[in-house]
Amino acid sequence: MRTIAEINEKIRHQQAVVLTIEELKARVAQVGVSKVAKQVDVITTGTFEPMESSGAIINLGHTDPPIKIRRCWLDGVPVYAGFGAVDLYLGASCPVDVMDGEEDREYGGGHVIENLIAGKPVQVKAQGQVTDCYPRATFETTITRDTINQFYLFNPRNLYQNFIVGVNGGDRPLFTYLGPLQPSLGNAVYSNPGAISPLLNDPDLQLIGIGTRIFLGGGIGYVAWEGTQHFPLQKRLPNRTPIGPAATLALIGDAKQMDAHWVRGCYFKSYGPSLMLGVGVPLPVLNEEVVKCCAVQDQDLVAPIVDFSIPRRVRPTFGLVSYAQLKSGRITIEGKTVRVAPLASMFFSRQIATELKQWISAGTFTLTEPVAPIPMERSFLPQDRWQDF
Repeated sequence: MRTIAEINEKIRHQQAVVLTIEELKARVAQVGVSKVAKQVDVITTGTFEPMESSGAIINLGHTDPPIKIRRCWLDGVPVYAGFGAVDLYLGASCPVDVMDGEEDREYGGGHVIENLIAGKPVQVKAQGQVTDCYPRATFETTITRDTINQFYLFNPRNLYQNFIVGVNGGDRPLFTYLGPLQPSLGNAVYSNPGAISPLLNDPDLQLIGIGTRIFLGGGIGYVAWEGTQHFPLQKRLPNRTPIGPAATLALIGDAKQMDAHWVRGCYFKSYGPSLMLGVGVPLPVLNEEVVKCCAVQDQDLVAPIVDFSIPRRVRPTFGLVSYAQLKSGRITIEGKTVRVAPLASMFFSRQIATELKQWISAGTFTLTEPVAPIPMERSFLPQDRWQDF
């Protein structure tokens, strides 16, 4: 029906018809897939959820005399300095260094990234490897996003295509990457926003590929590669949506153009720091199949209920549950009613889809043709050969 070039021409003339993913689902329910496919050019999706496999590349600029940084801390958070002399990588989930006897400060890389994006000052302490061309041994200063060179997010794994529901069937509280799980199935937590989630509306990644332009942290970003732990061969329902964690994406974008409203450091008690990140993905309506996939509802999507009380890579499950059931706030596990809460913010996820819609409708955000597809035949390899030392 359409090409991306044709859609972009309409966007430039502010003639494109753009709907958020929820508006699209409602329109399909009213008039059907065929009519909507003829009327709509772009569908916008969004999510705001913890994405701990994120981080920032930072170039400080050279000192005088120069330093070859090999150990470095930003606001007390260790950063990786094994690149060039003043190139750093700050991981979102890296915790602040705590001295013996100090209390946990509940602070980490995600908070430093948020502060830099917000324009706040960050303290730098660096130790160098002294060489003839880099004679300086130590360096301390204060930086902001305006006093450094490159500052961009490069996130190895974002946008999980579906995830799990965490519960605790044991006899003590557990502190996990999903937050606290109370014993004896005291609560359940899920992280994917379900039917409004970007990748569940493009289950076979026909529209999203390397080079796809996206909303990332309030600025413009791109799909850089498949994400780590990318597992598109996950079992799928007849509607092609996966029954558990499946595809992932690596994302990149200029953090200097981002907004701290959409990039927030967070901390999970007794687990560690992370990053709440807003991501929005536009889906071009190239044909009816696009609309059919995007019409999927929460009752048509499922996730596995996983028991975290078993400390193994492969944990037992209590079966599958639909996102409609999860969003009701209660699920039933072995006859017991269990309270459920999401980690993703449904409110902010909707806001991201709406803001991206406004960008496209105003002609300030055009779509990109992927330069290569995301592989859909990638298997998932566990590390089973291990030893205790």
